[in-house]
Amino acid sequence: MKPLLIVCHCPSPNVRALLDAVERGAREAVPAADSVRVRSPFDAGAHDVLEAGAIILGTTENFGYMNGALKDFFERIYYPCLESTRGLPYALFVKGGQDGHGARSSVERIVTGLKWRAAQPPLVLTGEFDDAWLEPCHELGMTLAAGLEAGLF
Repeated sequence: MKPLLIVCHCPSPNVRALLDAVERGAREAVPAADSVRVRSPFDAGAHDVLEAGAIILGTTENFGYMNGALKDFFERIYYPCLESTRGLPYALFVKGGQDGHGARSSVERIVTGLKWRAAQPPLVLTGEFDDAWLEPCHELGMTLAAGLEAGLF
């Protein structure tokens, strides 16, 4: 099985908690040591994407857009991955301050160009941090990892 790649920048403890919940869910679904890879957008590269069977992207909403770290990631991997990753299943979670729409739509425009396909609707979490968000993040990781392992993607 190709690994599930999770790419997320964590500028705060709250976003770290969301990422940890996603990772925990993925590792519970597929406990093999190298089946889940978590990378900062600054550390992830085209080779990580090319090796992945699916990807989960996490971002904060900054100035009505995805965070700069994720944009940097896309700028570095876009052309090297353009032809080779068509159809790559992906999921997205957004921590938005207002409505999260700008971050969501900016990511969706780029993945549309890459011709990746959404494995499930984006998870957009807005407003003040709520511990109740950890469960849907956990489910997101679990669902994508289990679907990848089962060959659904």
